Amino acid sequence: MADDDPFDDFFDEIERMMNEMLGGNAEFHLEQGSGVGPSPGGDRGTETDIHLDIHEAEQELRVVADIPGVEKEAIELKCDGKTLTLDATGDDRTYSERIELPAAVDEHSASATYNNGVLEVVFQRTSDSTSIDI
Repeated sequence: MADDDPFDDFFDEIERMMNEMLGGNAEFHLEQGSGVGPSPGGDRGTETDIHLDIHEAEQELRVVADIPGVEKEAIELKCDGKTLTLDATGDDRTYSERIELPAAVDEHSASATYNNGVLEVVFQRTSDSTSIDI
């Protein structure tokens, strides 16, 4: 008796499309019965995937991440102008994410708020190029 699930091909195709959309920066996996999660073969311990959105405006870039179950003091953010690194640890959860930003930002302009498990980080965008005086 085979363990073939009629939805295997469907889920495989969704994973393929999501990985294609994410490019080489991340890998998306579906686990049956548990929604979105880490790779079935991966050993991530208590590390939890982060749901996040990036909103672009003309002058700013806003990153909104759901990281419930941690205290504000347990959140560590770093940015080099191109990548935002987020690490946070709660009683039973660990979050670790490296986010390639879609535009260059001034990392020194960053402001962050954390309220009810939602982290919001706002950056001022930098010009893609600089004029050079001759």
